[in-house]
Amino acid sequence: MKRRSLLKLGIGAAVVLGVAGAGVALMRPALVNGKFSTDVHALMRAVAEGVLDGLLPVDASARSARLSVQLAQLETTIAGLPAATRSELSQLLALLATGAGRFGLVGLTSDWASASAAEVREGLSAMGASSIGLRQQVYHALRDLNTLVFFNDPSSWALVGYPGPREIAV
Repeated sequence: MKRRSLLKLGIGAAVVLGVAGAGVALMRPALVNGKFSTDVHALMRAVAEGVLDGLLPVDASARSARLSVQLAQLETTIAGLPAATRSELSQLLALLATGAGRFGLVGLTSDWASASAAEVREGLSAMGASSIGLRQQVYHALRDLNTLVFFNDPSSWALVGYPGPREIAV
């Protein structure tokens, strides 16, 4: 295969993936009335576990409860973003919730609900180290949203050994 043919194939595949992703986002929105759709809920739970793995409680029930709080706080935080940002994020999440988006951007072959925290962490790390700017941006958006929400919640501070802000004497 010649270089031009390979470039044309790559550009064509990118256009097809972009159009398919936009179509999926229109047909199956990621955010419905400010709440995650079922697919996106599984995606964000897996990403939260991957990003916060060493910070979450070890006990399964406490871990599950903390992840439920994390997801509720993510929905609240996203609801407070400007409409244009919410729309772009909704399109991105809808694309990532599809098999093609999950594999193409993150490199995960298993679905979000069955992927282990280690697999998600590995996929996210690959995105962060990618030479493709889009993959890096997606990585930073997912990681930053999760860490922002986690460290902003005073109930998380004990999990990381932070005693809270100090009293300032006036």
